[in-house]
Amino acid sequence: MYDYDLVVLGSGPSGQKAAIAAAKLGRRVGIVDRRDMIGGVCINTGTVPSKTLREAVLYLTGLSQRDLYGSSYRVKEEITVSDLAARTQHVITRQTDVIRNQLARNRVSMITGTGRFADPHSIWVDGGSGRESKVTFDKIVIAAGTRPARPDSVDFDDRTIVDSDGVINLQAVPRSMVVVGAGVIGMEYASMFAALGTKVTVVERRDRMLEFCDDEVVESLKYHLRDLSVAFRFGEEVAAVEKHRTAALCILKSGKKIVADTVMYSAGRQGQTDDLALEAAGLEADRRGRIAVDANYRTSVENIYAVGDVIGFPALASTSMEQGRLAAQHACGEPIREMHGLQPIGIYTIPEISFVGQTEAQLTESSTPFEVGIARYRELARGQIVGDSYGMLKLLVSPDDGRLLGVHVFGTAATEIVHIGQAVIGCGGTIDYLVDAVFNYPTLAEAYKVAALDASNKIRNITRLDG
Repeated sequence: MYDYDLVVLGSGPSGQKAAIAAAKLGRRVGIVDRRDMIGGVCINTGTVPSKTLREAVLYLTGLSQRDLYGSSYRVKEEITVSDLAARTQHVITRQTDVIRNQLARNRVSMITGTGRFADPHSIWVDGGSGRESKVTFDKIVIAAGTRPARPDSVDFDDRTIVDSDGVINLQAVPRSMVVVGAGVIGMEYASMFAALGTKVTVVERRDRMLEFCDDEVVESLKYHLRDLSVAFRFGEEVAAVEKHRTAALCILKSGKKIVADTVMYSAGRQGQTDDLALEAAGLEADRRGRIAVDANYRTSVENIYAVGDVIGFPALASTSMEQGRLAAQHACGEPIREMHGLQPIGIYTIPEISFVGQTEAQLTESSTPFEVGIARYRELARGQIVGDSYGMLKLLVSPDDGRLLGVHVFGTAATEIVHIGQAVIGCGGTIDYLVDAVFNYPTLAEAYKVAALDASNKIRNITRLDG
């Protein structure tokens, strides 16, 4: 007899859902994590704190209301780290309680400590007392997550030179900051600190940022960030960072030098597999700490599964949750449906970005004809009410049958309203549905009807001339 039918290593989004899914199927389930990391990186240092920080920044700076009340509008003149930390800590505490309650309600045993493999059916758990206990299981799900990748050449001190986990623990709002890396995390933090009044410089070795996003949306974001005094250095690499008593000197390979209070590295993520003793279970990870899995999230060892960020792309909390649920169901012998290939992307910059489906560049590359329908928030009553004159929604539509091929949103509530388009695409819907649908008024969702009418009018004009 094993101690548990299923053990989960890690209590982040994927681990929680795996444990609860198996428990609901009547299995004896245990979940292993440190006492101070319930909810994983997502709750404690990643997704939730950074998005809470963003809301605090938007509220305290009054940034989203300046279109209505003028550029000098502020809710609080001097914003301190304490102001930001209070809201962040409140949300972390509440979310941790929610997770503990959900696990307890489903009779999932909380095994406090860190785990490492003894063999394919058992782990050693170090609870911090100096003694290890052995836990046995039939199946196990590795949901260990990731940590920020730290280049060996950089001397991180979590004060002057920080990574994306450490940035939320800064002692003061920096007057100037260099953000190394223009990916999702880098751009989210760059926009937040720029909104706080920090003079931000973004250094990126590629020639553009967020290269998987719609070009027009990226240009709009770049315009708004420049308006917040963000400077971009594309095609540049950081050669060295020198720490001085009052600031850091960032030296680029091109010879340029940038002085900043803080340098934040956003250089990707590294799987937290170093301390799992994978070799004892017959497994190995790649150089980025990622574990290979099959379509059912099973590793090369039959009773061991891996889910979430530790298996690599797309490494999103949303997809990780679903991976955890599906892996647990497969491990319990339950029939499962594959995860839907249509997944939305949300980027919590200021303003925010979200999209689902294909981009103009992808459709052009595949020689797929499309028409574009656009709605500007400034045309919507709700856009005027919330003070968003820059937001937009773009629909990419097949001119042959009116099918929706892609949805791209920039501005207030982008990550919320994108799901309307996701549902239409997922159900094989056309813009005729959006044209004929009645939307609540006034709402931002009404942008779908405006954009659908724009696209259908363009298609009608082409059909009239083309026959």
